[in-house]
Amino acid sequence: MDIQELHEHGLKLRKEIFGNAVVEQRERALGEFGAPLQHLINAWAYGEVWSRPGLSRRARSLAVIGINAAINRPQELKVHVKGALANGCSREEIREVLLLVAVYCGIPAANEAHRVALEALDDVK
Repeated sequence: MDIQELHEHGLKLRKEIFGNAVVEQRERALGEFGAPLQHLINAWAYGEVWSRPGLSRRARSLAVIGINAAINRPQELKVHVKGALANGCSREEIREVLLLVAVYCGIPAANEAHRVALEALDDVK
């Protein structure tokens, strides 16, 4: 695939996971200044990496939840918790990943991650 095809494929996948409104809002958030970043996210993160056959969307969602909790990125964590639900992950699976964060990254990271995940889960009810 060329870069434009990766972008289009990634944008389609991203919208399947997070919904049109969320993706469009995130694409507008930084305006023209952020357009190259959005292109990179669509083409490489979703068009290339998320589209690889080695892991299911569920597995990728759980991994990204753990990563965002570990590096303390609450806004990204909240978006990806909602995406994980759309990818078929359960509340229990999300909680189990956050418990792994507690053991491997520390209680403060896990406390914040639990708080943010609960907000996201409550938003989806």
